[in-house]
Amino acid sequence: MSDSSVSSDTDPESVLECTECLDPADAFALIGNETRLAILEALWAADERPVSFSELRRAVGMRDSAQFNYHLQKLTGHFVTRREDGYAFKHAGRKVVRSVIAGSFNQRPTLEPFPVTGECFDCGGSLRATYADEHLAIDCRDCGQCHGEYGFPPGGLNNRSPAEIADAFDQRVRHLHCLAADGVCPECSGRMETRIVESGECCLGVDVRVDHECAQCGHSLCSAAGLRLLDHSTVVRFHDERGVSLDDRPYWTLPWCVSAEYTRILERDPYRLEVRLPVAGDELRVRMAEDLSVLETSR
Repeated sequence: MSDSSVSSDTDPESVLECTECLDPADAFALIGNETRLAILEALWAADERPVSFSELRRAVGMRDSAQFNYHLQKLTGHFVTRREDGYAFKHAGRKVVRSVIAGSFNQRPTLEPFPVTGECFDCGGSLRATYADEHLAIDCRDCGQCHGEYGFPPGGLNNRSPAEIADAFDQRVRHLHCLAADGVCPECSGRMETRIVESGECCLGVDVRVDHECAQCGHSLCSAAGLRLLDHSTVVRFHDERGVSLDDRPYWTLPWCVSAEYTRILERDPYRLEVRLPVAGDELRVRMAEDLSVLETSR
């Protein structure tokens, strides 16, 4: 942010006051240096422990103390903080190193499509995972029906088999949508807004879906309404009683998580939804409010 404060005209409830903000271009310029990145990586290797000036310089491998101090002071304040017992990360510093480790800045890996567990909810065909532009998608090899496409940083592919990649993707999608439905952007922690949409293109190609969008950074996610129910206690218990563990079932193998066929609109303005969850000849019905909170369940 280049302004010295956040305008109260745009957000009367905001309590944010930016006293030492950097212009984004200046922030990237600060870390766009090999020595400064090495300093951040050395702090990362210290595993949360403050590191003294001399120890940090040795870890980076720079003999010139004055030159090293110059680069360290450029980071101090925004990415690094100085304490009595040495230097330590600030949140922004950790984010930089995590982004490097995740490969978001410097990796463009390729991954051949591979088969995944489950059948297409639309035609019964076999499913596969494909990876492009830091997004992993699950789709049907036969009819092309998408079962979800979401961001997956390149670092998530490292040292994992295809089965492990699929499992990590499943866990990531679950957590992303839990955060989004709770109103927290998984990218910037800004305010996530949720709305019901009845038409248009989306990651699943369904007519009735849920869209989450961050009011701060614009990050967005979409899904079938049922995806929000994966960790709801009544839903989990209903499946457990019938020998199905939702923790062991990838979300794309559960039709109510990826298909609008199991979602019915009961009311509009505000929206009220009903999601059907059939299991072993029984069916749980869950009524949800527009914000995806559960109103009632029935068997």
